[in-house]
Amino acid sequence: MTRSESALRAAAATGADLPVRLFRAMLRIRMVEEEIAARYSQEKMRCPVHLSIGQEAVPVGLSALLGPADQAVSTHRCHAHYLAKGGDLKAMLCEIMGREPGCCGGRGGSMHLFDREVGMLLSLPIVAASIPVGVGAALAMKQRGQRSVAIIYLGDASVEEGAFHESANFASLHKLPAIFVCENNLYSVYTPLDERQPRRPISELARAHGMPATEVDGNDAIAVHNAARPLLERAREGEGPGFLLAETYRWREHCGPNYDNALGYRTEAEFESWKARDPVRLLGERLAKDGMLAASRRRAMEAEIAAEIADAFAFAEAAPFPRPDSIASQLYAD
Repeated sequence: MTRSESALRAAAATGADLPVRLFRAMLRIRMVEEEIAARYSQEKMRCPVHLSIGQEAVPVGLSALLGPADQAVSTHRCHAHYLAKGGDLKAMLCEIMGREPGCCGGRGGSMHLFDREVGMLLSLPIVAASIPVGVGAALAMKQRGQRSVAIIYLGDASVEEGAFHESANFASLHKLPAIFVCENNLYSVYTPLDERQPRRPISELARAHGMPATEVDGNDAIAVHNAARPLLERAREGEGPGFLLAETYRWREHCGPNYDNALGYRTEAEFESWKARDPVRLLGERLAKDGMLAASRRRAMEAEIAAEIADAFAFAEAAPFPRPDSIASQLYAD
């Protein structure tokens, strides 16, 4: 029995509903992004989209440990981070469609999502650009004496940037409450990890900067949840930053709604091996096996999520575009 299976059974024995909540959150993200992919050809979403299908377990497992006062910064692949942190779905879809009620006023698109009320500080498309912002948020938390934590999502390519090393050094030196969450999906666009980095665990880079690092199966939400907890508790106690390395895999193309295996940068066999580890399907099967999620409850859950998604798309499609006379607004902070 794996550690995650043990945790699942323990939760079932105590009546805890956490595994079901994790499953629902992952299923919701999956259904939202599949609907985005299905509708993208309608050309109502005119910005690029970087989908997180296959990578839902990392933000869901982690975000269940966070509150609104904890702040997260994200990357170009930010939909799952935003939704897991509690971001508003209607505001997200409006943003992707360039509509005025979007979380960035319809001006930023898919790669610029934020929701101040739930602690989604920002997302930025430039590789590693959001990392220093997250460290700045952690510095502010420490200066204010808060027990909050800054979550810094990054991809495997981000550790190749100077911004990561400068930020990790600063965070460790000043014992800032920051957790660097590296989603290693093995590729930087179409270039595999072994063509970009020497053969060594990415987590060793974090340890070289004086912070503890934990490696976890990024396709297992329960495992992510359990691995993140001690790092978060340590940061909240003022003991400094931590690093969580989650091995995971994106199913769709780097940018866009389709599949891109035909390009030849990854094999169909590799793709299928990771798809067999589908985080949503595997947790759903385990919950059903342990009697925690009856088929009728799952069907009701899927229907409820589908209705929410349909309503959110209808809202976004009916929403107005930004007014031309507002073009000079939102350029500077108040």
